[in-house]
Amino acid sequence: MKGRLPIGRRLPACPTCGSALLAISFLAGCTSPKPVAIEPVYFKVDPATAGVVTGKILFSGKAVPAKQVDMEEDPQCNKLHKSAVLDRPVAVNKNGTLANVFVYIKGGLEGKKFVPPPTPAVMDQKGCWFEPRVLGIQTGQQFEVTNSDPVTHNIHPRAHVNREWNQSQAEGTPPLQRKFSQREIMIRVKCNIHSWMHAFIGVVDHPYFAVTGSDGTFELKNVPPGEYTIEAWQEELGVQEQHVTVAPSGKIDVAFTFK
Repeated sequence: MKGRLPIGRRLPACPTCGSALLAISFLAGCTSPKPVAIEPVYFKVDPATAGVVTGKILFSGKAVPAKQVDMEEDPQCNKLHKSAVLDRPVAVNKNGTLANVFVYIKGGLEGKKFVPPPTPAVMDQKGCWFEPRVLGIQTGQQFEVTNSDPVTHNIHPRAHVNREWNQSQAEGTPPLQRKFSQREIMIRVKCNIHSWMHAFIGVVDHPYFAVTGSDGTFELKNVPPGEYTIEAWQEELGVQEQHVTVAPSGKIDVAFTFK
């Protein structure tokens, strides 16, 4: 009959059909849905039950004498100071306490992720010196470096856990902006142009840290109830730890004594 093929007879092969089918299959296999960004789940502290950890860093023994800084190799730096510049690696306050001690919660917050602060942590280069000498910063927080001097500086955080970087900053240039992604205690900072310049950065993954000042005290606010290890770090005298328990809405006062 017309219009029908004899039984057993096959249609002639189409040389392009197979290629088209393969192409369609390949494209279908390669097409995948776009990845969906997963927002981090941040821990929220209940202000109704949060506590406070306060304390003081005491010093016992003979004070370490300050060292005079020689800036003769850069006359511009030397002109910025009317009197001798003293380097105090162990800064003993008049009340027998220590300044420039980094205090933070070392243990007890595992598994909790905290939103980074919206304001940057700032380190300035002023008088051919880093200010502050000791700086605390949270992971993910903006780190901003400024240059207030009429000379070119170079900031070089010698990180081991985080990425090490090294960048010059001329007079009047915009602030340098970086971030640290990993906890690291401590990162030594140097200037490759002026060898006497140095500072330290403590990077933690939560907001519970402080640097002591002229009264040698510290305060960690809004701490959730729990058991914690508090560590105090001093660049020459080492570290000390204390274990504390923060009760709901409680206040704990601790003291460290460095010798």
